[in-house]
Amino acid sequence: METKEFSKQLSGKNNGFLHLTLNLAMLVAFILIIVWMANLDGMVDAEGEPTALVLLPVLSGIVMTFLYIMHCVGFMIIQPNQSRVLTFFGRYGGTVRQVGFYWINPFYSARKISLRARNMDVPPIKVNDKNGNPIMIGLVLVWKISDTYKAVFDIDVDTLTSNAQHGEQQQQSQQLKGYDSFVHVQSDAALRKVAGHYAYDNMDHNSNELTLRSGAEEINTQLEEELRNRLSIAGIEVIEARINYLAYAAEIASVMLRRQQADAIISAREKIVEGAVSMVELALNKLSEREVVQLDEEKKATMVSNLLVVLCADESASPVINTGSIY
Repeated sequence: METKEFSKQLSGKNNGFLHLTLNLAMLVAFILIIVWMANLDGMVDAEGEPTALVLLPVLSGIVMTFLYIMHCVGFMIIQPNQSRVLTFFGRYGGTVRQVGFYWINPFYSARKISLRARNMDVPPIKVNDKNGNPIMIGLVLVWKISDTYKAVFDIDVDTLTSNAQHGEQQQQSQQLKGYDSFVHVQSDAALRKVAGHYAYDNMDHNSNELTLRSGAEEINTQLEEELRNRLSIAGIEVIEARINYLAYAAEIASVMLRRQQADAIISAREKIVEGAVSMVELALNKLSEREVVQLDEEKKATMVSNLLVVLCADESASPVINTGSIY
């Protein structure tokens, strides 16, 4: 989206220290005018009436007072990663990003906008995944303002604008809270949209479908893109967005836990059976190679059955020693 922001370059005539010197000079001139007005007793005519020269120091004092007060209003200090958005009677006059101490036309309205990165921890919210299962998901977001024109004029953050009632620090704090509220609402909407397109986990272990649990990097990339699209209207740049909390909702957590336990038991049983079959095969091959004993098919089946019971049992086997013939 095209931006209307442009940088206002301040020259040497806007140097704050230069105008501070002029302010001191006007202050000295104002003191001299007061001294001049204190000696007005000598400015009378022959009849004792004040002459027209009396009006000169009075008018000079009024003009000097007005100029001094107006000149004091235009000073501003810009720190690193801060800016001032200038408006002249409602018209955008540019954004000042130069760090330093400056003086500008006092009829300009200078609004402070922080360009520093901010961190937001979005609390876990309940959403439905692709399969309709309720899950809890949260994210951490790092963002900053990159387009001051959009941030000031394209969205309403309910900032305080009365300098008479609120100080500059309180105004900036209220402004940041307004941006936080906007970012929080859009982050909530983006998180719901992305989470609804994927399942929490694969029900079928043989499936390669992307899920919230298995595709962390891909999901985070899509979440960042969705947030950039939503926050670009406010001139906000998304630096990083990551899912930092993912779990089933409380109402199905116990059921899903039993399912996970069952999956774990089945997986463990598969490994046990696979190992047991390998051991039985090894035992039969060794007995046959070394000709320890000759077994017919019926005895082999009995031996395989006994070995599988011993190897696959949950508890330790209690063998019975047969001292007689195996036949």
